[in-house]
This record gives sequence, structure tokens and C-alpha cells, in this order.
Amino acid sequence: MRSPLERTPQHGAFDAVERLRRAESRLARRRQTSCGPSETDRSAMRFALERADEGVDVTPTDLARFLDISTASVTALLDRLRGGGVVELREHPSDRRKKVVRPVDRSDDPDVIDPLTASIRELSEQLGDRDAQLVRAFLDQVSDIVTQECER
Repeated sequence: MRSPLERTPQHGAFDAVERLRRAESRLARRRQTSCGPSETDRSAMRFALERADEGVDVTPTDLARFLDISTASVTALLDRLRGGGVVELREHPSDRRKKVVRPVDRSDDPDVIDPLTASIRELSEQLGDRDAQLVRAFLDQVSDIVTQECER
């Protein structure tokens, strides 16, 4: 039996998730007080840029689903991004009722807009296949718990 002072690997995993939550909270507060795009705006820009690179059209509804926000919130977000000259809305090529979100400047690098995501991607590429699967499964479960808490 372990003494109360001995930490198990499971305690270490829990502590790491708690440190991550605190770090993300600090980052969110800092980004709220600094000028520049919000976290949601950054995620939307990255999504639009990456899909454009893949040749995939992005609609406002796609953005709402990806960001898990309402279509009204997407309208406000797109107004900000259009006002900043980052994206434009065009008619959908096959459905005139829909709009397509397109980046204005395709030379924008998503990793420059969101360097944190780029750094995390680089770190994840260092994981072996098995470790990556374990980390993904664990973080998916943590994400599910957080999502359930938000829906209460």
C-alpha cells in the first residue's frame, strides 16, 4: 500500500490535466485582454485556411458545427473577420442559397495565425503510434467530461 505522500502515475496524469486547464484559462484571459483575434476567431481562420488548402468549401454552417457555436454567433464572427479583411463571403458554386467562406489572402499561414496549435502539432508528431492512441483516447474522454459539464 502506498503512503499518502507517494504519487501514482494516475495522480500524475490528473495533475497534468489540471495544469493544462489552468494554463488554458490563463491563456484565454490574456487573449481576452489583448488586442487581436479571439480564440474562436483564430480557430475559424485556421479552419477556413486549412479547408481552402484542401480544396473544400466552407459554409457558415460548417463553421458553426466546427466551433460548436450558434449560427447567430457565426454571423457576428464572420462580420468581424470580413471587417478585418481576413475572409470574404461568396455564392456557393452549386447552391445559390448558401454562402462560402473564403480566405482573402491564401498566403496567410495558419501556423502564423495560430502558432500554439502548430507547436502542439509538432509535439504530437514526436509520439509513437501507441502513445498517440493512448493520449488521444484519454484526452477524448476528458473532453467528453468537460462537454457534459458545459451542457448541464
